[in-house]
Amino acid sequence: MAIAIFALLIAAVYSTWVVILKSAQVGQAAAARAQRERIAIRTLEDSLTCIQSFQASMKYYSFNVTNGEQPGLSFVARVPDIFPRDGKFDSNLRRLTFTVETTGEDSERDLVLRQNPILMDLDTDEQQIPLVLARNVKDFIVECWDTNALDWVDGWDSTNSLPPMVRITLALALDSKSSQFNSAAPVLTITREIAVPSGTLPTTAQTGAPGGGAGALNPGGGRNGNGNPNGPNGNGPNGNAPNGNGRGANNQGNGGFGGNRQGGTQPGGFGNRPRP
Repeated sequence: MAIAIFALLIAAVYSTWVVILKSAQVGQAAAARAQRERIAIRTLEDSLTCIQSFQASMKYYSFNVTNGEQPGLSFVARVPDIFPRDGKFDSNLRRLTFTVETTGEDSERDLVLRQNPILMDLDTDEQQIPLVLARNVKDFIVECWDTNALDWVDGWDSTNSLPPMVRITLALALDSKSSQFNSAAPVLTITREIAVPSGTLPTTAQTGAPGGGAGALNPGGGRNGNGNPNGPNGNGPNGNAPNGNGRGANNQGNGGFGGNRQGGTQPGGFGNRPRP
């Protein structure tokens, strides 16, 4: 009788210990999942707030959104020095590509980040060993705010502009190694709406409009743009040269009609008047 009671006590202790162990494993897995999701969302927020786009160079600064079985997000940003893998690159201006890919024998879906300088292709390391931001991704949805439809859309067809806001939904489950505990922990989903602080720089602001102020120097005139080639009347040392064209940007003005210059030794007419 005593042995039976002792066996029951041992079984009760063992079952309690198993329950505690499983609960601890589920809690640790859920905490690790929440931390990975927080880091992934923070990386997306930091990169989107540093986005850049130039209309005259859209082949380098395109903004691409893909949803569905293989979702992805790609754009160019000038990231801070604390951005992941920053020490690997010489320039902070890089193209960032976020994709969800299936890896491993258990077909785990991971959110990965690849980076490359804007004028260079992906190197071998980035292609083969991308930065894993989150594992066992259930959903990764990118939506853009359409100012015409006044609603969220799952694509962005306006190739010459950036969306004013981006909404990202990221859902993670427990690691596949802990799949036996998945029923005890629900899928964790986080949705963030991120305002894009910058817009696409117009071509005229990047290259300068025709007739603009600053430009190259032209002999005999002002700068290309709104430079005024006509200046004040030129005065010779000992004779006036009325109606003479004055200073240009890098030109020799024309001497005026009439009076002799250089002490009366140079006749009037179109004499060259060097820039002072």
